[in-house]
Amino acid sequence: MLALWCAFLVVHLVTAWLGWVYPNQPMGDVVLVYEPWASSALGGGSIVGITETWVYPQLALLPMLLAAGLAAPLVALLGVSGAYLVGWVTLVLVLDAVAFGVLVGRAPSRARRAAAWFWCGALLLLGPIALYRIDAITVPLAVIGGLWLASRPVVATALLTIGAWIKIWPGALVLAAVVALRARVRVLLTAVLVAAGVVVALLLLGADAEILGFLTEQTGRGLQIEAVAATPFLWLAAAGAARIDYSFEILTFQITAPGVETVAAALTPLMAFCVLAVTGIGAVKAVRGASFARLFPPLALTLVVLLIVTNKVGSPQFQTWLIAPVILWVVLDRVRARVPVVVVLALCLLTCLVYPLGYDALLRADALAVGVLTMRNALLLVLLVLGVRTLVRVPVSPPKSRE
Repeated sequence: MLALWCAFLVVHLVTAWLGWVYPNQPMGDVVLVYEPWASSALGGGSIVGITETWVYPQLALLPMLLAAGLAAPLVALLGVSGAYLVGWVTLVLVLDAVAFGVLVGRAPSRARRAAAWFWCGALLLLGPIALYRIDAITVPLAVIGGLWLASRPVVATALLTIGAWIKIWPGALVLAAVVALRARVRVLLTAVLVAAGVVVALLLLGADAEILGFLTEQTGRGLQIEAVAATPFLWLAAAGAARIDYSFEILTFQITAPGVETVAAALTPLMAFCVLAVTGIGAVKAVRGASFARLFPPLALTLVVLLIVTNKVGSPQFQTWLIAPVILWVVLDRVRARVPVVVVLALCLLTCLVYPLGYDALLRADALAVGVLTMRNALLLVLLVLGVRTLVRVPVSPPKSRE
């Protein structure tokens, strides 16, 4: 136990420190985007998601405000430069510590210890992007919610739904729970009630058309260079037949080439179709008597991977989404989680090599950097195939054994 907690603390401190020394500003979003949004809201200016359309779900503003609150004493007492960064890392560390405590408890099983070591390894390999993005707030919520689904389905679903109102991906775990858990009615009702409560609160605060802005803002965007679907176009850029441009509207680099718009337009419908198809496979397995422990992990991971693979965006922080479902897989079915563990750890390492370490070369469409990104994206497809394959092979109870 002591070794686990020491590793947890050391990994977080080292990863936080790497944000100060790695190139390409891996902490950039925190100080250049989150802090101004929080300052504007606290200073009586515009409030993203309320008075103006925002790219994130509205509850994402809450941790940004909390980080400002944690940073305020440092500014007032010491005048510390970069205090907001310290506040942000402190918030992530506290949330991760709570989730880590829920995971390991007082006398963790071998599976829970293995899951804890995996979490530490994934953070270290992925690097500072694992801490200095809004996605870092959703990981501990997803871990706690996933661990409590079987024993506290209402509380667990509430946490996962709140996570989805910070960054959409935890909604995939809610969907997997509705399919795989016998308490699916309670899960569904809780998710609906929490979402309704958020919407009502937003309406009372003055939001209207902005409520679903995080969805509408995504419809017209182009293809980000790190997206899986952008990989062939990046090779065209390496050959001089395509161009990498910066979008000041959404603050990201996108690929410009013939056919890009068509591919980008097709991705959202493709995502919806694939999610429905995988959910259908899971539903058939559930109806035929598959157990929660065997069905939920591959279903949850496959749905999360689909959200990454079919996305117009390929931001490096998306790899943090994979950590929670793999932790849950290790806890529920440790033996069959071994391959996903190895694949996700490799994905974390390759992602760090892409950003922040090799990002300058990638923006120049350097062949080596494009090759590393291609390996990362190909491994995402491998993980997707692995998830679907495992899901299809989930055993079901024969009719005679059902209650």
